Amino acid sequence: MPKTTTTSAAVACSDLSFQWKDGTVVFDGLSLTLGRGRTGLVGTNGAGKSTLLRLLAGRLRPARGSVTVGGSLAYLPQNVTLDTGMRVDQALGIAGKRAALHAIEAGDVAEKHFETVGDDWDVEERTLATLGSLGLGGIELDRTVGELSGGETVLLRLAAVLLERPDVLLLDEPTNNLDLFARRRLYDTVETWRSGSLVVVSHDLELLERVDQIAELRTGSVTIYGGGWTAYQEALAVQQEAAERTLRAAESDVRRQKRELEETHIKLARRQRTAKKAAAERGIPKIVQGALKRAAQESAGKLRGTHEDRLDEARERREEAADAVRDDAEIRVDLPHTEVPNGRSVLSLSGVRTRYGRLRSGDLLVSGPERIALVGRNGAGKTTLLRAVAGQQAPVEGEVRVSVPMRFLPQRLDVLDEELSVAENVSNAAPGVDEQHIRAQLARFLFKGNRAAQIAGTLSGGERFRASLAATVLASPAPQLLVLDEPTNNLDVASARQLTGALEAYRGALLVASHDLRFLESIGITRWLLLDEQLQESSAEEVREMFTGTPAPL
Repeated sequence: MPKTTTTSAAVACSDLSFQWKDGTVVFDGLSLTLGRGRTGLVGTNGAGKSTLLRLLAGRLRPARGSVTVGGSLAYLPQNVTLDTGMRVDQALGIAGKRAALHAIEAGDVAEKHFETVGDDWDVEERTLATLGSLGLGGIELDRTVGELSGGETVLLRLAAVLLERPDVLLLDEPTNNLDLFARRRLYDTVETWRSGSLVVVSHDLELLERVDQIAELRTGSVTIYGGGWTAYQEALAVQQEAAERTLRAAESDVRRQKRELEETHIKLARRQRTAKKAAAERGIPKIVQGALKRAAQESAGKLRGTHEDRLDEARERREEAADAVRDDAEIRVDLPHTEVPNGRSVLSLSGVRTRYGRLRSGDLLVSGPERIALVGRNGAGKTTLLRAVAGQQAPVEGEVRVSVPMRFLPQRLDVLDEELSVAENVSNAAPGVDEQHIRAQLARFLFKGNRAAQIAGTLSGGERFRASLAATVLASPAPQLLVLDEPTNNLDVASARQLTGALEAYRGALLVASHDLRFLESIGITRWLLLDEQLQESSAEEVREMFTGTPAPL
């Protein structure tokens, strides 16, 4: 368990080492201090961000090293589910104090009630104020969790940790599954945090703009960059430019050292031949020739050794320089068969009402390579509507007609057969397509050589995403309508950039539900649809102002 101190609101680890039961090393001697203020913890999928938070929170025990917390700590992990039958006050952890207060107000002055309340006489008022700040002001404390939407449940969990008034608050991907309204509330909470140390793991760039510093977790160590996401990106660009210059200089030095070593070999060989010829012409005795030869060989060996050492040192400097240059590979794929001619009918919805959500009657016509964003509140029924389009769930009323080959990539990325390799999964989605062609295409999705033979069940999060995306867009017949449900959920920034690159090559129609406005704006959305009781046309500017209160960037 972490040691708790009260000297300052900070969290630190010293010589922290941790590995999983299968022997996979996550940290080996990590030392880190995160003081007062707001820190965004970033890194690629699989870097160990969530593991580090769990270690700091005491949910995991390190193999070596220690964790120290300055004051009280609260931790909000990913994907914690609440019992739907639980009351809101129970989920907030105030049910006992609330019951004791009500008993005292009713005239029961038993000692146990006063002990339960302690000094927290305004617990109900404080709770309602906290709920109100998160946009949950209309929720009654006696309601059950099952009556709340998914986004409201996430905010309820956040309210519970805020009510603890912690000195250190750890949040792990808190915006996952939050609608745009709820995200705005969370942004405000982070932006106004002044209580101590806040550490948030997130891939949400809007959220990361609101922190005081970025802590990047990479290859088992952490580097701190001042400012939010934009400042971090600018610092990285400067750093990478310097690293690339250093690498070019190191490569040039290796080439120079190779040339000098080759020239030394030539000089020594020439000197040997000259000395041998001179000794023969002068009639120098063999015993003297042998001594001269040994002396020359010793001198030549030292000279060669000096140049070989210099070459080895130059190679080491080149390797160090190469390690400093980031290789965030991007997907570069060509998808000509997905093209849809302008004006061609792709999808039509007529009077559609879904079983779940708010949609009472939805009409939509999609033609040509339109790119449509579907946005709305949690519980509005975006996923249900996408499943109806994909043929996975029939609407209660109305008709859905898809006129072109279509593929659906769900939130859970459950399109892969866990027992098959990446290449076999894509082959199943593209029957009749030559294996060599599939492997060539998979290389563009960063599955080169033996990586295409990896079993799907062993893939990391980022690899699973790329494999699922490949199986979706490389399918045969080529999809001319692509339906995506919250595709950036749980993606690191590099994977989100790879998705954007793949969608730039996609030439068909696109229907995507997402709460990530930056992502939607980056993929060239041509139509914006608000889902409520009907499907309402909107614009990027209106959506951004409606959900975030700020205009869209120019």
